[in-house]
Amino acid sequence: MNEEDMQLSSGIAAFEAKEFRRAWQMLEPLSDAGIAEAQYRCAIMLQNGLGVIAQPAKGAALMKLAADQSLGLAQHALGVNYLFGEGVTQNTTEAIKFLELAGENGLAGAWSTLGMIFSEGQGVEQDEVRAHEYYRKAGFDPAEFTNS
Repeated sequence: MNEEDMQLSSGIAAFEAKEFRRAWQMLEPLSDAGIAEAQYRCAIMLQNGLGVIAQPAKGAALMKLAADQSLGLAQHALGVNYLFGEGVTQNTTEAIKFLELAGENGLAGAWSTLGMIFSEGQGVEQDEVRAHEYYRKAGFDPAEFTNS
């Protein structure tokens, strides 16, 4: 394991231990160097003011950098940001795009979020057929999540 990998592991451990100031010190240089895992966690800290001053727009921009590197967790988080307009202008089309990418990267929660969007008609025309398709991709019985 090289020094960068050790710093990333230590930064992630600090993040998970909720030692956010320490996590920021370790992860921010790696984030600046373009490491998606570090960008993802720094984005969360910026969006929520964890160990740093909250800067939701800067956090969303950093989340996009990580999402553009195919980090599924970042794609899911960015999709939710677009869905609710957190740090970005609300945009359901972008939300769907990033949630689908996250689903394709193995995050079942992204598929169930997409199912909810179409089941409830959240920013889109309600579409139970499409909602059921997403719920199935998530591994759920669509009847558990819809009124059908």
